[in-house]
Amino acid sequence: MIRKPLIQIILIIFLPLLSACSSTHLNIQESSNSQVLPKVRREFRAAWVATVANINWPSSKDLSVEEQKNESVKILDFLKKNNFNAVILQVRPQADALYKSDLEPWSYFLTGEQGKAPEPYYDPLEFWVNEAHKRGLELHAWLNPYRAHHINGGIITEASVVKQFPDLVVKLETGYWWLDPSKKGTQNHSYNVVMDLVKRYDIDGIHFDDYFYPYPSYNNNKDFPDDESWELYLKNGGKLSRGDWRRENVNNFIERIYKSIKKEKPSVKFGISPFGFWRPFNPPSITVGFDQYNELYADAKLWLNKGWIDYYTPQLYWPINRIELSFPVLLNWWKSENKKGRHIWPGINIGRIHGEKGIDETVNQIMIVRGMLSKSPGEVHWSVGQLISNPELAKAILDGPYKKPALIPKYSWLNKKKPKSPDVTFLKRNDSLIVSWNLKNSSSISHLVVYQKYKKNWDYTIIPNYDTSIKIPLYKINPSYINKTNNITKKDFRDAVDNLNTIAVSSIDKFGNESHVIEHSIPNFNYENAPTFDAILKLYNQK
Repeated sequence: MIRKPLIQIILIIFLPLLSACSSTHLNIQESSNSQVLPKVRREFRAAWVATVANINWPSSKDLSVEEQKNESVKILDFLKKNNFNAVILQVRPQADALYKSDLEPWSYFLTGEQGKAPEPYYDPLEFWVNEAHKRGLELHAWLNPYRAHHINGGIITEASVVKQFPDLVVKLETGYWWLDPSKKGTQNHSYNVVMDLVKRYDIDGIHFDDYFYPYPSYNNNKDFPDDESWELYLKNGGKLSRGDWRRENVNNFIERIYKSIKKEKPSVKFGISPFGFWRPFNPPSITVGFDQYNELYADAKLWLNKGWIDYYTPQLYWPINRIELSFPVLLNWWKSENKKGRHIWPGINIGRIHGEKGIDETVNQIMIVRGMLSKSPGEVHWSVGQLISNPELAKAILDGPYKKPALIPKYSWLNKKKPKSPDVTFLKRNDSLIVSWNLKNSSSISHLVVYQKYKKNWDYTIIPNYDTSIKIPLYKINPSYINKTNNITKKDFRDAVDNLNTIAVSSIDKFGNESHVIEHSIPNFNYENAPTFDAILKLYNQK
């Protein structure tokens, strides 16, 4: 609260100058980049939103459309509030669709009946994309490339790929159905699903998880039932071992997906979140654990080495101090295999350890990523439900490593060209400056950055391209004067109010490139321009 002596001084100085609210166009001078602008933090901050078995969204297959939308908005608002900048939404959990598709049926997890559209009709993915972008969040569409039916996926209807393409699927002993990765029909169908998404939706990425050939437990630890395909391969002169043949099926598919996305729409990124380590003894300290190379037939090391992805999210779901499976040790191995300089953004399991210990583990893992991958840090949280249900964890992340908003790191191997700078206009309205802009080639722009300088101190605000303006205070109270109560003079008060003196605006394209930043000098304010008494009182009361 303001104390009496300061209030009296303010009244004496400013009461005669109070005037009605007004708007004034300012003649603001453009200047060169003579100042050192603050460096905007770059970090990928994402969370998975799982739809399979209604893990995260929708929370039930029986929700109304309005309830589904409300849950979506709640998740996105949470991520925005906590300074995340991306969401990874599962849109194809079992060869089905949480969006309008002519290739696969509506998801059972959405409406409770496979093939049944939402009523009243809406396109959930379109809704998620629009709402995410309004909040400045990227949306990556997460697909399972080969899973045809999940054990929690309800009755197999005539709309299911199991019925539509019986020659492409095999049944596993635990009740799952799987598309045979070796068959050209499988590869073509899943390819068409991916490219349909890339062409029709304004998504920011395509994301695959770790389910390639199924985990052995899905078939009661028996071999994958592809005898027919294998025998046909041998009959046609195939020379590879069965394991190498299976890996080649997946390798060819991954390479095809990456190159086709880049040809169709280069700004759509391709990411994969493989099992947390490639094989035991890689690195040498990993002496136990699952061998994805020989069990899932996923040569994740090769895909990274070849650069067939834009970002990798190995699922590093182990703690820092577990000797045989250590988070930083595994992260360092993936980093060492990053021959093409792609982004490594590990998946972290924020729900495995509870309480204060879990909070400490999560924050420490984020900081380890920053230290080891300082040029392009980032991580993906498994999952959004664990964040929302644990407010203490969310607060610790927001108050700590995510305190300042961040842009996503650049994809320099895709595009290095600077976008055009926005056309900027200014309007003084009462005690604020309204900064507006017109974007050139707006479809290629994801964000704007508005830099603000008060006296000698710079700050910045990251804004989604959905917005067309921002209101910035013309002054801020210098905190060092808040508790000063004696011998207040006119000079003291002038020093206590830090006037806005410079603005700079830039645009950020979908590759993360920033336009040239042109500064705009704002006229110095005298007493006639100074804040009114009511505004000063409000500012002080907020402290």
